[in-house]
Amino acid sequence: MASDSTATLKRTALHSIHTALGAKIVPFAGFEMPVQYPTGITAEHNAVRTGAGLFDVSHMGEFIVRGPQAVEFVSYVTTNDVAKLAVGQVHYSTILNERGTIEDDCLVYRFADHLMIVVNASNIRKDFDHISKYLPRFDATLEDISDDIALLALQGPKAQQILARHTDVDLEAIQYYHFTVGTVAGVKNVIVSRTGYTGEDGFELYFDPARAEHVWRELTAKGDVTPAGLGCRDSLRLEMGMALYGNDIDDTVTPLEANLQWLVKLAKGEFVGREVLQQQ
Repeated sequence: MASDSTATLKRTALHSIHTALGAKIVPFAGFEMPVQYPTGITAEHNAVRTGAGLFDVSHMGEFIVRGPQAVEFVSYVTTNDVAKLAVGQVHYSTILNERGTIEDDCLVYRFADHLMIVVNASNIRKDFDHISKYLPRFDATLEDISDDIALLALQGPKAQQILARHTDVDLEAIQYYHFTVGTVAGVKNVIVSRTGYTGEDGFELYFDPARAEHVWRELTAKGDVTPAGLGCRDSLRLEMGMALYGNDIDDTVTPLEANLQWLVKLAKGEFVGREVLQQQ
């Protein structure tokens, strides 16, 4: 039975590196993912709090929205106010259903000519199908580019000084929850985002999966970056009180019930689930 179930699991572009490092690989959200390395969860957790840890989070999903009404569409299918995002800015948000409960939590990135929605790995297909239902109302297109993106999270108080060795980007100029596009470890068109799921300063890097092993090796070459798995990702976010979909939030609670009312902008106008939240 085990071989049948693992046969359907996907692997990130860094799978061979994780196995070479001796990571404990577990099924997670349809992927084979490293839960911890031989260093152990506590050591990885402490490395992120005191130095820097590197996470492979390429299992996350990314949708691209383009068109004259891209902003209006994303604002309709999420609860935060997308129109208020500046180009180069990111915000956290929720995707609701008609009952006002949470289909997923997400990040929304605003580029000059399009938007990117980043969703949880376990919800990629569900989220895409869900928000696609509302697309005909808007002059916009929706594309799932999840398989074309590698995502690394370099997190910790030393993340900036370490990343600075490998990039032409002025990291100091990137404020929290902002991003730019530049070159990292010789790889062009990398989205460099000052975001993360650990409560520490750090960066998330979105780029071509074909260059994933190269970027990982470059960032870890000096030995001052600790490979970090899903185990400490969970302990770090828990310590900071960050919500985990399927655990703290799901489609049985509204954002108001989940203490995420700060993500709901009722004044922006219509969006999916608004009536329920207004009554609440």
